[in-house]
Amino acid sequence: MKVLLVNGSPHTEGNTAVALVEIAAQLEKLGIASEMAWIGNKPVRGCIACGRCREGIGGCAFDDDVCNGISAKMAQADALVVGSPVYYGQPNGALLAVLQRMLYSNGDAFRGKPAAAVAVCRRGGATAAFQTLNMPFQMLNMPVVSSQYWNIVYGREPGQAIYDTEGLQTMRTLANNLAALLKATDARPAPGSDEPWAPMHFIR
Repeated sequence: MKVLLVNGSPHTEGNTAVALVEIAAQLEKLGIASEMAWIGNKPVRGCIACGRCREGIGGCAFDDDVCNGISAKMAQADALVVGSPVYYGQPNGALLAVLQRMLYSNGDAFRGKPAAAVAVCRRGGATAAFQTLNMPFQMLNMPVVSSQYWNIVYGREPGQAIYDTEGLQTMRTLANNLAALLKATDARPAPGSDEPWAPMHFIR
């Protein structure tokens, strides 16, 4: 069993990394492997709704950033944890661009697998960012993994999150719950609906 952890911060060793490393360490204690992927600090593209990914090209048409690489890692993983810093009450925009493209162009790599979001902030806006990160998971039948509190860690300067004792405990509890779910289901994705998709447009 393996969990993919996505660091959605432009800083590879900032407070988002502190939170994700805490999860990884707890997962290791429970016999669950993990891999860390970083979105990096180079420009990423947003989706332009070109539809090329629906033409069987095997991913997003834009292959010059981290999107397809992280999707490929997720195809080999059993669960996903996405961490992001909070900017203006929202997740990092670069992370959202990558997430939207990955989930749309390579949804089969994610569908039905447990997922969790982690928001890291200085002071406020974390709950809004946390809710935003969770929204797409529910469109792909991905069971959303909870903890003892919302998955939030506080810290401003790099590394300060180590002093948020409750936040780090929340990360460990999240890891415990994720491991328990994976073991209970033997890492089999959630089945979702057995009915064909029945899209409905409000304007006909």
